[in-house]
Amino acid sequence: MAWKTVYDTFWSEWFWLPENVTWKHLENKEDGLYYPQAKDLYIPFVLAIVVFAVRKCFESLIARPVGLYFGIKDGRPKIVTPISALENSYQVKKFPSEETIKVLEKQTDMTERQIQRWFRMRRNQERPSQMKRFTEASWRFFFYFSIFVYGVAVLWDKPWFADSMKCWVGYPQHHLSSGVFWYYMIEISFYWSLMFSQFMDVKRKDFWEMFTHHCATISLLTFSWCGNFVRVGTLVLCIHDAVDYWLEAAKMAKYIKAQRLCDVLFAVFGVVWFITRLVLYPTKVMWSTYYECKQVVGGFPSLYLFNGVLVILLVLHAYWFSLIVTVAYTVLSKQGEEVTDIRSSDEEEISEEDTSNGSGDHKQTNHFSNNVTQ
Repeated sequence: MAWKTVYDTFWSEWFWLPENVTWKHLENKEDGLYYPQAKDLYIPFVLAIVVFAVRKCFESLIARPVGLYFGIKDGRPKIVTPISALENSYQVKKFPSEETIKVLEKQTDMTERQIQRWFRMRRNQERPSQMKRFTEASWRFFFYFSIFVYGVAVLWDKPWFADSMKCWVGYPQHHLSSGVFWYYMIEISFYWSLMFSQFMDVKRKDFWEMFTHHCATISLLTFSWCGNFVRVGTLVLCIHDAVDYWLEAAKMAKYIKAQRLCDVLFAVFGVVWFITRLVLYPTKVMWSTYYECKQVVGGFPSLYLFNGVLVILLVLHAYWFSLIVTVAYTVLSKQGEEVTDIRSSDEEEISEEDTSNGSGDHKQTNHFSNNVTQ
């Protein structure tokens, strides 16, 4: 009895649907028309496993050979000699202060340079190889570009693709074509796979921002599916997919040391980002959900919550665009220097002398951002 009360409360027609509309209006009948059902959302969980398996095959069988062809090394950093005193200090702080180094000198009978070298090598030991970064970027480029092309092909002849007002005419009795159905299922499954693979992928400086983005995206997609906001949801997906593959292409160019191509692709990425996520997204999608929907359908609680999630995405868009502007400013103000990574972990290069007798200085180099988006 208690469970039924919770169930009825969660699926309250007052919350989910406009006035004078019930769940019976969205029941599927034997007339060839299909409306989204909550039970469909088990499909992305299964597809997420398939997507992850396809990713691993793609990275191993396609991306890695391409990386090797362009001279990307697949080796791992040299394993540092275990020293308990240094390891205990490393677990507390990866970049020791001068005071800490002095204490460690007395504990280990090592020189300051030897201790600094040990910490550099220990930090690099945890960092992913250039090949791993390249294969990740290659997979994401392949997926984002493929799903963008598929999405445009599916939506090209749909009336709401050009006229957002059509997202609400006849709402919520909008039936789904098979193309739109699988477009949604594949997209949700991809973000579910990212939710879990993010903990195994290259660690980014904006790890939690990306995690929040994935959560918001999955919430948006599942919520829009249950409330049949699918038409406007497909616009959100297409706008997002239009920009992501440019960034991944730029990163791939960076890893194969095609710096000029990298800069050009990053510039295109920045322009496309601004147009799609800071112009089209608020003026086409959010305008439609805030104003056009109320004109045609009226307001109701689930719509207000849906709009709240859209606002979260817009805030994230603005935050990431500030990072893009930072990179662009750095390139323009320091002409001749490489685009640096403002998000992923820094990789410190260890010279041959560093790994042998301890002489020689080290330099620190950043790699290109591995996801300023979503």
